[in-house]
Amino acid sequence: MDLSNLLVNYEEATAMVLFAIGFSNLLLQKNLIKKIIGFNIMDSAVYLFLALKGYIQGHKAAIVVDGVQSVEAYINPIPSGLVLTGIVVSVSVTALMLSLTIRLYRRYHTLDIDRITLEVKRGGD
Repeated sequence: MDLSNLLVNYEEATAMVLFAIGFSNLLLQKNLIKKIIGFNIMDSAVYLFLALKGYIQGHKAAIVVDGVQSVEAYINPIPSGLVLTGIVVSVSVTALMLSLTIRLYRRYHTLDIDRITLEVKRGGD
């Protein structure tokens, strides 16, 4: 196994490991709060990966300073914009998930998804 590519692209490997941790947390946890945390870890991994793909070593942010208007002097602003938009959407989705989790807890007095599903199948409150 050749590890030279892994050592050169350790940032991307870190993003993939973070995504795997979040995804496994999302799949394996029964507690709804822990599932939400896993979802947020996955989001962060995707944002890290997008930011890494948009970064160019030695280039500056896409803000014209000192009169330099050459395209080669700046990074691509689209990945940065996608990351910022994704963060806003992620915060909104997290707030919605947490509010729904609070409603579920008030109704079923548990955050265990298996117990909630069992209760729903039984048809009881």
